[in-house]
Amino acid sequence: MKSIETEIKLIIEKPDAALICAMPDYTESEILQIYIASPDATHRVRRRAYSDGRVEYTENKKRRISKMSSVEEEREIGKSEFELLARSIESGASPVIKTRRTFSYGGRTVEIDSYPAWKNSCILEVELPSESDIPKLPECIRVLLDVTGDKKYSNHSMAHSFPEEII
Repeated sequence: MKSIETEIKLIIEKPDAALICAMPDYTESEILQIYIASPDATHRVRRRAYSDGRVEYTENKKRRISKMSSVEEEREIGKSEFELLARSIESGASPVIKTRRTFSYGGRTVEIDSYPAWKNSCILEVELPSESDIPKLPECIRVLLDVTGDKKYSNHSMAHSFPEEII
């Protein structure tokens, strides 16, 4: 399915896990993303394993149209197709591994990604209806840096060179 995704991306101080787990619609999953060479879009496959035992596999192609927005085409795939596509990993890239915690807040879905290389901070993303929208965040979230549109903090870039933690 093709859609336009508009989101804000922030580096935050790692929040208190108990406060995040208590948020409405809380879910947790382990994600493995592999980037595949593509001349006109960012192309990845993803395995997402939820804490309840469900596993989802998707293929995604993304083309940025502004600092905050991109056109995305995503489809569900099976495990065997994931494994086949994963063999075409982009030259010089490593798989991106992260823990994703999602919850509802202020009428939006908030995603917090924790990476093994970072001990004190995470990346928070919120999808927005427009680029002028400003999301409301829980008080337990301490924003360190807005990295919306900063390629250094895209998962695709992090597959090639993972940035140092800022705190």
